[in-house]
This record gives sequence, structure tokens and C-alpha cells, in this order.
Amino acid sequence: MARSALVVEDDPAIRLVLRTTLEDEGYLVLEAETGEQALLVASDSAMDIVLVDLRLPGIHGLDLIRNLRASSQVPILIVTAQTDSHDVVAGLEAGADDYVTKPFVAKELTARIRTVLRRSTQGPEDPSTLTCGPIELRPSTAEVFRDGTPITVSRIEFHVLEELIGARGTVLSRDYLLRKVWGYSSAGDGRVVDNLIYRLRSKIEADPGHPTLLRTVRGFGYRMTD
Repeated sequence: MARSALVVEDDPAIRLVLRTTLEDEGYLVLEAETGEQALLVASDSAMDIVLVDLRLPGIHGLDLIRNLRASSQVPILIVTAQTDSHDVVAGLEAGADDYVTKPFVAKELTARIRTVLRRSTQGPEDPSTLTCGPIELRPSTAEVFRDGTPITVSRIEFHVLEELIGARGTVLSRDYLLRKVWGYSSAGDGRVVDNLIYRLRSKIEADPGHPTLLRTVRGFGYRMTD
């Protein structure tokens, strides 16, 4: 059965390019010009992936992402002309899985989609529990606990934490995390990683301003310590 994709884009020319690119990859494509239309389509049809422009008439793209994420774990890819990392980070915080900036290359877009879909459907490589100090991560159920209390994390936050704990104290660079978790084939915006680390610290550290678990190794990257 063909995968299905929902394209939420108010520019008809860009929407046509996205539709053509996805149909060439074998996707069944549904379209929406506004966030309101997207919510109606999503309520009637189960999507394998949703592509969202941030600057939409009516409901803002960020609010659309939050609405979709509140009721579904469908993979969401931001497709935006906004190059300010603040907008991208806000989209990831709202629940998106990744982003592509306009103008995009078709091969890059489809490769990013495949990575997001693979990450959302693949089973854990190691079903055992991962621990670091008071933090317990259960790959088989995608749960995170601190001292036995569950912590709510996004899919991206979970995978970054999984990489860091699994590295057992080894420093992981921003580029490594962008390649391993986001699926980038080349260097990306390291600030996206920095902002995600900031959010993780607010959830797992007793004092986020003075982290003892998720440490910065200046000039190299990040590591988890007991």
C-alpha cells in the first residue's frame, strides 16, 4: 500500500512542486492551503507524514503542529522559508520531527522524509533499559524516568538522550548528533542541537543552570555522566 502525505502550504506553486516530488516517490498526496483545512483532512484521513509550512494564513504553522501532536504521533516535517533558527527550534519544540528550508532540493527533501519515517517506525536496537544516574530510559516503550518519575520528552529529545546515554560518557559532537538523530548528510545548524540540549536539561537536571548529568565539553560537544 502506498504511503500517504499531507502537504500544508498556501503557495500553490510550492504546493505543486511538493505534490509532484512526493508523487514521483509513490506517495498518495493530500493538500491543504490553511491550518484549518489541514486539521479537517487529518481528522478524516490517517497520514504517514505531514509537511507543514510555518507561515500559514489563519492558524499559524506552529499551532497546527501543536494540534496535530496533541492527538497523533504522525511524523511532521517543517518546510519553511524561515531561516532564523528561532523559528525552526520553535517548530521542533511544538512537536515537529525535522525541517527543510526553501528553496529545497527534491533529493534532499525525499531523503529527509525517509529518515523521519524510518526513525518513527524502527524498533529499538537494544530493548534493555539505559541508565545514567537517576535517569532511566526504556527504548522498548520510549519512556524516560527520573528517580522513577516519568518525564515527558519529544521523539527527537528521546533519540538524542538515547544516543548520549548509550555513548557511556563519550563526548558526542553536534555534527554527530545532527547526522545520527536528524539524518543530515552534511553539517547543519548546531544551534538546533544546543536548544534541544537546553530543553533536555530543563527536564532531567535537578538544577538546569548547573547541570551535573548532561555536560558541555567546550569545543567538542556533549556527554552524559553519572
